[in-house]
Amino acid sequence: MRKLTLLCVLALAACDVPPPVSQGPGSTQTSQPARGRVPTPTSAKLAQFDAVVAAVEPVAERECNARTNGINCDFQIVVDDRPGQPANAFQTVDKQGRPILAFNLALIAEVRNRDELAFVMGHEAAHHINGHLGRQRNNAMAGAILLGGLAAITGAGQGAVQNATDLGAGLGARTYSKDYELEADALGTVITKRAGYDPVRGAAFFTQIADPGDRFLGTHPPNAKRIETVRRVNAGL
Repeated sequence: MRKLTLLCVLALAACDVPPPVSQGPGSTQTSQPARGRVPTPTSAKLAQFDAVVAAVEPVAERECNARTNGINCDFQIVVDDRPGQPANAFQTVDKQGRPILAFNLALIAEVRNRDELAFVMGHEAAHHINGHLGRQRNNAMAGAILLGGLAAITGAGQGAVQNATDLGAGLGARTYSKDYELEADALGTVITKRAGYDPVRGAAFFTQIADPGDRFLGTHPPNAKRIETVRRVNAGL
């Protein structure tokens, strides 16, 4: 197991899938804790985290090597200990292309059991295995070129072209974000199961977070659809 404290945020890739220069796909966010108090994990919660990392990391690496060709599958699982953050987990890569799975202290404190933590971990690993960061960047670039180019053709000024480019990048990045989340839920189910945990029990984590519903250009699918995906994939294993 390789665990370290994330002292600075690399190229953050959170699950909301905004343009590639800010946080992208691969995080699981909960709502703000009551009264604005961000929980910190107990020693028992930290020990639980270590145990889940030890079980899930080798499975995620095996699945990555079996399903991909030429990408770095040497996952590094880290703790983001910046204070005062709402519960969050995200996937990114470092400058050498090594996949990073980061979990902050509030999320480690809030998960109710090892199954939930393992599922979140498997979900984040699945984003890397499925190549969602690269696909998101390509979508954002296509959207930026399209809207920025249209603005330029119509004779818009430099500021308007830049605004159109930024808007296009944001819209492009969100185009398939719901699909990416469901893909990560499906593969995350496999990883969770093969690591020895119950993915259906783990997916109950979605009952703790706000339901995004089925909003147009939303970044996440409805929680019920995500849970149904986990149940369906688990039934076929």
